[in-house]
Amino acid sequence: MEEHDSGAEWAEPFPNHHKETEDERLLESVEELETIGRDAWRIFRIMGEFVEGFEEMSPVGRAVSIFGSARVAPGSLQYQTCVETARLLGEAGFSIITGGGPGIMEAANRGAQLAGAKSIGCNIELPFEQAANPYVDVSIDFRYFFVRKTMFVKYAQAFVIFPGGFGTMDELFEALTLIQTGKVRHFPVVLVGKHYWGGLVDWLRERMAGEGKISPRDLDLVFLTDDPAEACSHIVKRLERRREILRGRKRTDWGPEL
Repeated sequence: MEEHDSGAEWAEPFPNHHKETEDERLLESVEELETIGRDAWRIFRIMGEFVEGFEEMSPVGRAVSIFGSARVAPGSLQYQTCVETARLLGEAGFSIITGGGPGIMEAANRGAQLAGAKSIGCNIELPFEQAANPYVDVSIDFRYFFVRKTMFVKYAQAFVIFPGGFGTMDELFEALTLIQTGKVRHFPVVLVGKHYWGGLVDWLRERMAGEGKISPRDLDLVFLTDDPAEACSHIVKRLERRREILRGRKRTDWGPEL
């Protein structure tokens, strides 16, 4: 069979940035014994990053993690929708956790400040410099994506996902996998942007569920909306239901509450 070359060459994602990150060093396949030895010692740096993250994040209280594209411009409809969503969640008593950068992350932190809620940014080391946005009250820097992702889930009671790229999709499916496998329970996931997410939800229904790769009930793990008030209300109601379930378990295990 004749092979055809499209003529397109593979391009470096960051051609003008040559800074090596800790994630890159960790994930690089190595064979030299000296380098393998350094890999083993790297576990202490990873452990230290977990410890620092736990110490910084533990006072957060009830929180919602908000994700979306760093490329959304201030003043755009998506940006303003995110500001309003975060503001409503802040007024409902939630701290707001983001990746700390621009775009949707900035909008979410801005909404948190408008509500007087805690505004937290979990920044990540990248090949290019990403400074924390000006609406972050508590900024925490991470070298490793997997440590940072643990903080997003561990210290949040829900995820709100705005339109975004690969990183946003990663966070979305990380959450859905943890919920589906019972690693986290009663964890609302809200997709904001029917036009953006509708095609994906249809594909999940028609292709994944239609071919039996997931259960039809798994589609209920996501809630799709365009309305900030509806997003906030859904999270509040789901978490109230969660508390009712937990109180019921406590009464079953230990008798009536005093």
